[in-house]
Formats: sequence, structure tokens, C-alpha cells
Amino acid sequence: MHKTDSELQRDVLDELAWEPSIDHADIGVSVIDGVVALNGYVKSYAEKTAAERAAMRVEGVRAIADQIKVRYPSDRKTADHEIAKRILDIFAYDVLIPEDRIKVAVERGWVSLTGEVEWRYQSDEAARAAGKVSGVTGVSNNIAISIKASIPDIRERIEDAFKRQAGLDAASVTIATSGHKVTLGGTVKAWHERQLAEQAAWAAPGVTQVEDRIVIG
Repeated sequence: MHKTDSELQRDVLDELAWEPSIDHADIGVSVIDGVVALNGYVKSYAEKTAAERAAMRVEGVRAIADQIKVRYPSDRKTADHEIAKRILDIFAYDVLIPEDRIKVAVERGWVSLTGEVEWRYQSDEAARAAGKVSGVTGVSNNIAISIKASIPDIRERIEDAFKRQAGLDAASVTIATSGHKVTLGGTVKAWHERQLAEQAAWAAPGVTQVEDRIVIG
């Protein structure tokens, strides 16, 4: 009976799993017209040849394209699934990152982060942490902020920041919001007052963008 490509793929995977000399966890198998392509990583050249022999044993296999790479235990781990696991491990230990609300996908070293958090700093910290992992070639931060910016909350934070420094008048700062964007206006006496207002706005939950139009006068 002629086997289909999907049946051959299953049989080859089963044979690799059955062979005790092979750690098959990082080996992938694809089949087109009876030609089997092996890819992934093994820890030694002996494993590589053993995988090829195991695939050839399967009835119906016409040819082997062996693209398996040998990566010794001392080599840096840069397979996509290994990168993803290390990122998740970092998230689990970083108290600033709500790990249960962020999803990680890795393709050829490029990391895509999705999910929803309450604070911008959580999104920024997740992207920063992911970017530090060896093997990462780039990070797309698509994490959404779940709470919209609130004028009363931002006003309170700016007032508190100004109160901590004598002589600053928070009432001179105007605030407007549109979704997650905050626009600051008004006039302050010094540059550091402008910076205080902007930092306080960024610290408010739900803020993803701050446009600072405050004038120094």
C-alpha cells in the first residue's frame, strides 16, 4: 500500500522517537512526494547520521534531504523555541512583567509580543527583557494598554509631582486626552517643570503617548 506524505511524516517521527541514540526533540520532519527533509538541531554528528539512518529505515521513503545542524552543548542556544522559552523564563522572574497577560512568538529570531497590560512600563519592560536574550534579532512590541488615560488621574499625578518641589504651580498645566494619548499645554516658569509634568503624565495608567506643548515663559 502506497503511503501518503502525511503518513510517511508520522512514521519517520515515530522512528526518530523510538531510536534511543537520538534526542529527537529538536528535529523537524517534512515530506514531499516521498522525499523526507530533516531539519533542526542535534548535539553530535553521530546523532545526525543516526537520524538519517532511522529515516531511511522507514518503508516508503524515497530519498533524504538532511538539513540537520550539529550544535554542541557549549554552543549558544538560538533555536526559535529555545529563545521563546528563555524569554518566558525571564518574564516569570521579572516582577514588573505580568507574564500571564503577554504572549510570545518567535520566528527566525524575531520576537513578537502581544497581549494586554495596564501600564506602559510593563509593555516597555517586556520588550526590553526580550531584546536582551541571545539569538534575538528584533522585537515587535504589539502589547496593548487596557485602561484609557484619565484626566483626573493625570492631573493628580502632576499636582503631586509639583507639590514635592516648592514653588511649582500645577494649575498652569492643561491636560487633554484622546484614548491613550495625552496632550499637555499651558505655561510653566522653567524647563524642569515641563519635564516633571511630562514624566507624571507618562506614569499614569493607560498612557501610551504624550504630546508636550507646554511653553516656558
